[in-house]
Amino acid sequence: MVPFMTGQKHKNSDPETVSFGFRDVNVEDKAGLVSEVFSSVAGKYDLMNDLMSLGIHRLWKSAMLDWLAPKPDMTLVDVGGGTGDIAFRWRERGGGEVTVVDYSNEMIKVGRDRAIDKGMLDGITWTVGNAEQLALPDNSVDAYASAFCLRNVARLDKALSEARRVLRPGGRFLCLEFSHLALPAFEQAYDAWSFKVLPALGERFAGDKDSYVYLAESIRRFPTQQVFADMIADAGLEQVKVRNLSGGIAALHSAWRL
Repeated sequence: MVPFMTGQKHKNSDPETVSFGFRDVNVEDKAGLVSEVFSSVAGKYDLMNDLMSLGIHRLWKSAMLDWLAPKPDMTLVDVGGGTGDIAFRWRERGGGEVTVVDYSNEMIKVGRDRAIDKGMLDGITWTVGNAEQLALPDNSVDAYASAFCLRNVARLDKALSEARRVLRPGGRFLCLEFSHLALPAFEQAYDAWSFKVLPALGERFAGDKDSYVYLAESIRRFPTQQVFADMIADAGLEQVKVRNLSGGIAALHSAWRL
């Protein structure tokens, strides 16, 4: 296991509320608020990913696909994958059928348009849905992937339970998410990038500063690598492993349904 930072910058103790950035909101309201954020930025989402990570997210996603090891007879559910980045890579590497689930209809529209542009008209199903209640049967997919999504759900424990439910025995869980720095000496520079540069980029290139303030805040409110690993295990997934990427700016969490 990798080393971990000590904790989150803010912790919400009220079970009836959840974090939305640095604000606490009613648990029932978060999904709608998150949907507004991603509907607002959908058209510029991929450009902003490049700007936010200086293009490094592409290497992180390649590392995720290396771990997934797609095969033609493997099925995948890509949760929060509206614009199709993971689904396209999965299919290009020889993976089987993919179901893309995203809460934002606007993100799904962007993904469908990209699929048409790429000529990927078969093998990908695009679905508007909630990570906490997937419209998939029990034991129905070989792999569950989520990239930069799970920190936005209202009930993370329910989303993880859903992951276990839809995976077949022997199925693989992989989550790529922004995380907590393993090198505290870089925190000041990282905070400046997150809270000053990213909102400025969002305002200039996406016309939406507030959404990128939220996204930066949501990263800080997400559980540390170790806490998230423990939550995955608590959901009944096993052999949990963590791989820090770029010094903990992002992390891959891997587990199995046994």
